Amino acid sequence: MLFACESYANSIIVGNLGSKIRGEVVSTFSYPWSFSFLNNDHLLVATKPGKIWLMDSSGSKIEVENMVSVEYGGQGGMGDVVPHPNYSENYNIYFSYITSDDGGKTRYAVVDRAILRDLSSPKLESRERIWEQFPAVIGKGHFSHRIAFGPKGSVQENKIFITSGDRQMQDPAQMWDTNFGKIVRLNDDGSVPQDNPFKNRGELAKTFWTTGHRNALGLAFDQKNQLWANEMGPRHGDELNLIVPGSNYGWPLVSEGNHYNGAVIPPHDTRPEFTSPVAYWVPTLAPSGLTFYFGNEFKEWQGQAFLGGLKGKSLVRLKFKDEQVIEEERFSWRVRVRDVEVQNSGSVWVIEDGSNARLIKFSSPN
Repeated sequence: MLFACESYANSIIVGNLGSKIRGEVVSTFSYPWSFSFLNNDHLLVATKPGKIWLMDSSGSKIEVENMVSVEYGGQGGMGDVVPHPNYSENYNIYFSYITSDDGGKTRYAVVDRAILRDLSSPKLESRERIWEQFPAVIGKGHFSHRIAFGPKGSVQENKIFITSGDRQMQDPAQMWDTNFGKIVRLNDDGSVPQDNPFKNRGELAKTFWTTGHRNALGLAFDQKNQLWANEMGPRHGDELNLIVPGSNYGWPLVSEGNHYNGAVIPPHDTRPEFTSPVAYWVPTLAPSGLTFYFGNEFKEWQGQAFLGGLKGKSLVRLKFKDEQVIEEERFSWRVRVRDVEVQNSGSVWVIEDGSNARLIKFSSPN
């Protein structure tokens, strides 16, 4: 179902089953890529040109100091920003970005962690690198570099998961000597867990959790502590995948889409050794950020997923039964949606894409 929205300068009203869901525009940003809540009152917003902003829930924002230099261009720049699950105790945040060792001729994604302690005068301290995409190559696409932590109290607590795109090279997603086209799992200090599934495939492969990915831009755990990822297909065939350790999702050998030049790619059901997506989209949606709903603001959405649509220009809600999507609903105000998160109080926050992108808080009118 597609629900059109009335969009105004400072509010968005979504028609939904006879009711109205109101979105309040909290702030605007230039080319944002991601945002995350530090707590119920503060959030971090990362913008591609190379800034991280600290903002309170009223919309007051301040630039975080001591930032790194990023390689900005194409799909690259500053990427994800995520607090440690125990941020209130260790003050650690993690952020991804694109860097270069040769003046921009070749590029690669990295993840750093740093301490962000003082929220009145925010600055990064004790920054250290915990992960690098390998190798550095030419090109400015398919970095992915989305971050997710295992839920607090789960067996994955203190484990960080990182998506690494295929860098538009396709074949490396099935290779063991590069982390292109993989989802990586590390301890929160960057060391390698002993129980990763590919520890006998070589030194680099010890970090792999799953293989055969193209360009995963959404990564999130559900309330059952299951990890999910959405990724962009080639020409159509975007995927939503339940991430199971040791699985191979088939790219570029299978896909529900085809190459841009029209060349046919066999679908997943022709190769049962590869894990099929739980859902896929033809025509393309171009999915971005992913989150699962919790809270009391919209009780009927408990446990459902939300993801952003770039090409689809919508916020997409997915309802599940037995790990299968049984309902899809799209809220569209004809703007590319870059990321979505849920505040502890249960309101749904969305950030748009572009040079004057709005951060919007959706709440129940009741």
